[in-house]
Order: sequence, then C-alpha cells, then structure tokens
Amino acid sequence: MKHIMSFGILASTVLAFASPVLAQTVFVSTQLRPIEEATVVREELLKDVGSVDYVVEEPPQFAVRMEAERQAGKHTVSLVGALHGELSPLADKDTLEPLDDLAKKLAESGMPQSLLDLGKLGKSTQQYIPWMQATYVMAAKKEALQYLPDGADVNALNYDQLIEWGKNMQEATGQPQIGFPAGPKGLMARYFQGYFYPSFTGGVVRTFQSADAAAGWEKLKALWAYVTPNSTSYDFMQEPLAAGEVMVAWDHIARLKNAISAAPDDYVVFPAPAGPKGRGYMPVVAGLAIPKGAPDKAGAEKIIEHLSMPETQLLTASKVGFFPTLNVKLPPDLDAGVALLAGAVTATQASKDAVISLLPVGLGDKGGEFNKVYMDSFQRIVLQNEPVADVLKTQGATMAKLMTDTKAACWAPDAKSDGPCPVE
Repeated sequence: MKHIMSFGILASTVLAFASPVLAQTVFVSTQLRPIEEATVVREELLKDVGSVDYVVEEPPQFAVRMEAERQAGKHTVSLVGALHGELSPLADKDTLEPLDDLAKKLAESGMPQSLLDLGKLGKSTQQYIPWMQATYVMAAKKEALQYLPDGADVNALNYDQLIEWGKNMQEATGQPQIGFPAGPKGLMARYFQGYFYPSFTGGVVRTFQSADAAAGWEKLKALWAYVTPNSTSYDFMQEPLAAGEVMVAWDHIARLKNAISAAPDDYVVFPAPAGPKGRGYMPVVAGLAIPKGAPDKAGAEKIIEHLSMPETQLLTASKVGFFPTLNVKLPPDLDAGVALLAGAVTATQASKDAVISLLPVGLGDKGGEFNKVYMDSFQRIVLQNEPVADVLKTQGATMAKLMTDTKAACWAPDAKSDGPCPVE
C-alpha cells in the first residue's frame, strides 16, 4: 500500500507540473548530489548551455519518480543522469529514447566503443551516452609509509600486508589509523560488492555464503582491529583524512578528492588490496539518457553534446574527480590531486590480478535491499561478532529471495546465469 500511495502522490505531482510552458530543461541526476558538486554542475559544467534545472535525486526516489511519470503519461524530465545499473530498469521497460546518432558522433570524437557498447544495455540501440567514470581507491598520508611491512609495495598490497601495516601504525601512534566510509551515507556496500567479495571469493552473489566468503570475513575481522571505530560515522573519507583522524582510507575517488587536492604533496593514492582470488575493483560508469516523451528532447541532446565535449569532460575531472569517457589526454596542468587519483585508477586497471566487478544490474528499485544484505552481514559479523556461518546462512537466504523476486541474472564477476542469479 505504501508504494501505491507514493506512486499516486508522485503521479499527481507530475500532472500538476507537466505544463507545456516549462521554461527550463529538467535534468534529474543520481550523480553529483552533494551540494558542492551540484553547485559545480549548475554554475560551471552547465554554463552557456541554456536554461537547465539540475535536480538531484537519491537512487530509490529516482526510480519512483521515473515510474510515476511513465504511469502518468505526463513527462517533466527531459534528461537523466544515473549509473549504468540505475538506467538498466528504464531500458527494460522501453522508456528511453534511442541515441544512435549521438553515439556515432561521439565514437568519431574518441569515445571508446567498449564504453558505448555498455550504453546499449543489451539492446540493439544506444540507450544512454557514457557521461563520466570513476572507481574506488585507497589513499594514505605519506607519513604512514614508514610503517609499511618490509617488502610491501603500496601499489600491490595484499590483505595480510594491510593488516600488518595497520598493526604497525597503531602500535606506533597508539590509535587505529585505517578508515572506511561505513556511515549512513557512506559507500561501504560497494566495498563489499566490488572489492572484498571479488578478492576473496571471485564472485558477489553465487559465492555469498561460500567457504571462501567465510574465510574472507575472518580476515576482515582481523583487519578491523586496526580500523578506527569512528568509521561507522564516516560518509566521506576526505574529512577524516584531512583532519588527521586516520592515515589510510578507502573510498570513491570523488569522496577523497578534496583532501588530496588541498595537499597533494602529503598523500599517496593506490589500488585496494588483493585477496586469494585477485584484486577486486569496481569501475563506475554514469550515463546520460533521454526518457521517451521528454518535453525538451532537443535541449537534452544539446546538454549531452555539451557534457561530452573534451573541455567539459576535463573540467568535470578537475572539479569533481570523475574521469572522462572520451579518450582524452589529461593536461599537464591538471589539478595535482586529480592527477594522483588518475594514477591510482590507471594502476588499478592495469593490475595483473585485477578482478572486475560490475555495479549490480537488474535489481530495479531493490538496490537498497541488496546493499543492506552486505551491510547487515558486516554489522553482525564484524561489529557484533556473531558466528560467520550462521550470519551467512540467514543473509544468504535473504539474498536468494531478493534474486528470485527481482529475477536478476548474474553479472561479472559471477558466471552468467539462465534466470535469477543463484546463491550457491
């Protein structure tokens, strides 16, 4: 009943504002939501492109809004910016305009075909234009390097070395010096889905309750002895790094950028550690799409073209730390902090033991529930010290039901599935 009511309220809102005299092109985005980033979009990235109303939405609200407009048949949104996995449900319902002409033009401008192919979302036509890309890395104050274990290469760490590094720092300083964004708005769920699980199990869903997973959780418990308890309140790691609360942190590059750009000579940036199955990492691709029925399709196309220009893509990298989808060379005068982050991204992608984990696909509006399975497991195993096997069994059952309910097929690094991805 709750969902029906929320759709009804949104649908009535859509109807109320769906006026043919909309003065602005409405651009709704799940990306660049924090006020500082949204201000950059409005005042710099969208400058000189006409009258644009840039509206930010949390992913669950975005899904509800788009479904409400689809059901009402009255459209206020002309352009959407969202992650690959957030756009996939819209494509599944055939609600996005094909963008083949734009894709062809951008291919000629140097956008890699592999990225453009992602934007087809498994269809024959272009569903979205890749807008910007990012990933997650680790950053450390240079003063922390003196505590690295003997023989450890910061660009090729494994979990045992990270644990020993944490132990050395804690013994030297008297405080835990490693931090993770495990707060209410932190991206810790992505750590589990893109880094921890692929590194220890080679999968994300199929391997959720495996013996490899259990061994990984035990290793994480050992690491957590050297992680600051304040991690459960951290949403962005740039603040505790800059404040000197931690010396080593893992986070999304855009959520590390401010600290590193403010004092680039103080930091090193490097890939996340490897586990027995390799070095998990999650490339994050955000795309731009035009909903069918958009009141200003021409305006939306103009914005996509503008945001896809080399100079705008480089400005995006410099200002918010998301990297170009065009094959452009980063300029020598690029912000030094962004250059450090770019180097870590390149090192991650080039790792011989890299295990790519895609963002979840096919979950529709259940992405939050998927994240919660990992976060609840973390709370119970690591923070509350419940038996690993018991937690994985109950949470695995929750995961299996979620996969069945959504009919979501497996995505990399899990092997493909016919039908819902199984929890084995």
